[in-house]
Amino acid sequence: MATSARMTIAATILTYAESLAGGGVERAQLELARQWIDAGRRVVLVIGSAEGPLGREIPAGMELIELGSDRYPALLALPRHVRKVAPDVIFCPGNYYTGVAAVTRLRLGRACPPVVAKVSNAFARADQGPLAAWGYRWWLRRHPAFIDRFVAMGAAMREEAIRVARLDPAVVDVVADPLPQAPPSGSAPPLPGAPFVLGVGRLNPQKRWDRLIESVSRLPDLHLVILGDGPERLRLEALATRLGVTARVHLPGHSGDPLAAMRAARVVALTSDFEGIPAVLREALSVGTPVVTTDSAVSIRDVVGPHQGSIVPIGDAAALDAALTRWSAPGTARPQPFRDGDDAGVRYLTIFDSVVEGGRLA
Repeated sequence: MATSARMTIAATILTYAESLAGGGVERAQLELARQWIDAGRRVVLVIGSAEGPLGREIPAGMELIELGSDRYPALLALPRHVRKVAPDVIFCPGNYYTGVAAVTRLRLGRACPPVVAKVSNAFARADQGPLAAWGYRWWLRRHPAFIDRFVAMGAAMREEAIRVARLDPAVVDVVADPLPQAPPSGSAPPLPGAPFVLGVGRLNPQKRWDRLIESVSRLPDLHLVILGDGPERLRLEALATRLGVTARVHLPGHSGDPLAAMRAARVVALTSDFEGIPAVLREALSVGTPVVTTDSAVSIRDVVGPHQGSIVPIGDAAALDAALTRWSAPGTARPQPFRDGDDAGVRYLTIFDSVVEGGRLA
């Protein structure tokens, strides 16, 4: 009797990150890992430091290898841990981490497992000058030499990646990031009793929270809550003091339950210079809260429709003020809640299995 060949699967998946300080890339990474573990796969996370607010979201059954430093160079030790773990596939969780994938491929050569990388940020960035943009494109066009498969979070992002990095369309898939299945563990922060605009994300230069603070300073009926932490905290606090809005600007830090705050907010706002497909916008819409966002990525229009919020030009303060005023007005209709990305874990496993079955880069 003839027997059919059994397909090789990605039984062991290794992924890596700097820390669990609260970034959207790492949060999605942990949720994907939970789904892979639930599907019976072994998942190993090489992490610079497991300290941080996202530590409570580490899924049961995930194996941790802690490097003892949350600095990016610590991740350059990844090849040594790949040799020990012998994974079937390496998952690079975002653009920020592709340099580690390049070093790992260079050091391990043919012994390196296949690498699947998620496209988490724009491949064409409005914040870059001509020289920086040229260097970024040059770097992106090197990626096919060390990454076997790319996963974009939306169709427009996929087309941008193919065009800018000159990728073979056959190696670029589309999978939306998973949304939280339920409010994560942890309590919601204290929220103002007055109407408020909500921002969620790291306090870093990319997010340009200063634009949102300046806008709220011109809208006296609104408070602002930003859930997150990072290196910009002191600068943002000083800006609020200078503008005389410290009583209306609240920076409570990272929250384990942003969905509760999203439900209570009049509007969720994002004022970044560049993004991928921001999870915060999808999460807000999943609970029926309108959004206001800068036009920070080609993918934004895949997420935000005309009845769900407003997309404003980067740096257009008047447009930002008008959009916040419109969507925060009393009686404004809220969008119908919707979800997507619930099958993300399964779809990634299909990609991993096909890459392992098909072999790695030459």
